[in-house]
Amino acid sequence: MKSSVYNILKARFLVNEDASKSWKFIVFLIVLAMLMINNIHRYEKKVFRTVELTKEVKEYRSEFVDRRSELMKLKMESTISEKMEKRGIVPSTVPPKKIKVVTQTNN
Repeated sequence: MKSSVYNILKARFLVNEDASKSWKFIVFLIVLAMLMINNIHRYEKKVFRTVELTKEVKEYRSEFVDRRSELMKLKMESTISEKMEKRGIVPSTVPPKKIKVVTQTNN
C-alpha cells in the first residue's frame, strides 16, 4: 500500500508501459473539467442578467405607477379649474341646457 501511494506521488503511472491509457484518461478529465467550468460560467452570466432585468422591471413598474398617479391628479376637475383660473378662465355658474333638434321629414 505504501509503495503504491509513493508511486502515485512520483507519477510513475505516467511513464509506465500503460501510460497511454493514463494520458487518455487525464486528457478526458481535463476536457470534462473545462466543459464544467464553461457551463458554470454561462449559468452565472444568465443569473446575473436575470437579476439585472428584474431590477429594471421593478424600476419601470414604479415609474409607471408614479406617472399614472400624476396623470390622475392632472385629470381631476379641481386641478384643471385651478390652472384655468391662472389664465383667467373660470367655471360657468349657469348650468348647461339641452338643445333638441327636431327634423322634419317629407313624406
